[in-house]
Amino acid sequence: MDDYPLLNLFWTMLWFFLWVMWFFLLFKVITDIFRDHSLHGWGKAGWLILVLLVPFIGVFIYVIARGRSMQERDAKQIKENEAAFRSYVQQAAGSGGGGGSADELSKLSALKDKGDISQEEFDRAKARILA
Repeated sequence: MDDYPLLNLFWTMLWFFLWVMWFFLLFKVITDIFRDHSLHGWGKAGWLILVLLVPFIGVFIYVIARGRSMQERDAKQIKENEAAFRSYVQQAAGSGGGGGSADELSKLSALKDKGDISQEEFDRAKARILA
């Protein structure tokens, strides 16, 4: 370890970090090319060929030319994921102040036991709740 000075260690770490960030950017651009619905087959193929054959120049040209729309697609994807997550949480937690489908089934069973609804009505309502 004496023959490898501390400054060289820092330079090695810096270059390694830049190398990892470069691959992150490269993969981000490639996924954005395929995620963009405004580009059609030949446009996607052209950008992909440019990015893969001349990676440094291709990625920088892509980021300069399409960076703003790249950010807009990311923001749109984040909003869609958030909406899907909120919808899932609301569905899993049950809507309103009730306890979800288990609470509705217990109320339905109580109505059937009291004789307020028939067995057919109970089966239809149960199928609707569980669907």
